[in-house]
Amino acid sequence: MRTWAAPFLILATLMLSTPAWADPPKPWVQLAADGSLSVREVVATGAACGSVEADGKSVAMAKRGQADVAFPVDVCEASVPGAVAKLSLGGKALPVVPAAIKRIVVFGDTGCRIEGKAAQSCNDPKEWPYATVAARAAARKPDLVIHVGDYYYRESACPAGTAGCSKSPHGDNFPVWQAEFFDPAAPLLDTAPWLMVRGNHELCRRGGKGWFRLLEPRPMPDGCVDLTAPYRIAPGGLNLDIFDSADSDDFKTDPAKVSVMAAQMAELLAGAPAHSWLVTHRPVWALAQGNLPGVPMNLTNQAAIEGHVPETLDMVVSGHLHDFTSYDFGGGHPSQLIAGTGGDTLLPAAAAPLVGAEIDGVKVRKGMILAKFGYFVMDRAGDGWTGTFYSPDDAVLATCQIAGRALDCH
Repeated sequence: MRTWAAPFLILATLMLSTPAWADPPKPWVQLAADGSLSVREVVATGAACGSVEADGKSVAMAKRGQADVAFPVDVCEASVPGAVAKLSLGGKALPVVPAAIKRIVVFGDTGCRIEGKAAQSCNDPKEWPYATVAARAAARKPDLVIHVGDYYYRESACPAGTAGCSKSPHGDNFPVWQAEFFDPAAPLLDTAPWLMVRGNHELCRRGGKGWFRLLEPRPMPDGCVDLTAPYRIAPGGLNLDIFDSADSDDFKTDPAKVSVMAAQMAELLAGAPAHSWLVTHRPVWALAQGNLPGVPMNLTNQAAIEGHVPETLDMVVSGHLHDFTSYDFGGGHPSQLIAGTGGDTLLPAAAAPLVGAEIDGVKVRKGMILAKFGYFVMDRAGDGWTGTFYSPDDAVLATCQIAGRALDCH
């Protein structure tokens, strides 16, 4: 009796804590770690997977993982060449990566936080604006979306009597992932391929099961792991180095962990092409905000990258801190961009100035910080980029010029 009791109790809890499920997510396209495109679709358990049409050729989809109590759906996926020009599923056109990417949307930290007594108002679009942010970003028609991690935040039940998150699902299960990510992101998933970066909220003890089942850019592993291998891809003329910093530590350095990550950094950044960007959830060079203002953070990443920074690395693109921040360290050092502004509770910006602060032995030459929700749009401009940080109501909050290692935002 006890053998079967736990699964049924879990299922009953899901049914009682979850509103009627909406339609399953529409198919989406994401960049895979091998440079291909991964087309994915959620279907009913037991339903057959379809076929993708890629430049006139049929590519059968296969099931990813196995349905279970927490994820009672099947995920179908197909791998197609990264340079495919036309892509469709069931007669519906899907987004592809153009030969030259000209517009990128960047944001992260998008979920609605329900963790213990911390209860964000998920039912209020002003308090949790991810759906608005995604819709506004979709209207910009980007060629690529970069999500810098942290999709899953509804770890606890909504506290009793809290109207702002009433009837919200919680836990690492499909109803949560649908509410946290797929439903609000739908128009933007429909518009462009995505680069999915893993955040610390997708560690195995938190949202790792959903991450590997739904969004991990590699084939489904046998089990959850807290550190995956880095990879390099070159979509549409970009040079992107992706590093899994989910299990890094912000304020300490574990020698064993640093050793492994340093070897990964060395391998990843060796031979990096000109104008490469390192894309990783936790920033490498940043100051803490909130209740630790001005404290240098992510000491694990700093220690791991020491001695491995090539002259060809222009910029690090990250989230983790819930604000929009730019750090320019001068031409001898890569810049750092942070866009953790997609919807989770913002961090109050510290009053201490960024300019002149020292991080990992290097002084900040130019920088700015905004504790505002929004999304960042990068438009190619000659050999560089112009950037605009928009609020959920599409007001311009900041503009940036990006050229090589120069990152100048105002």
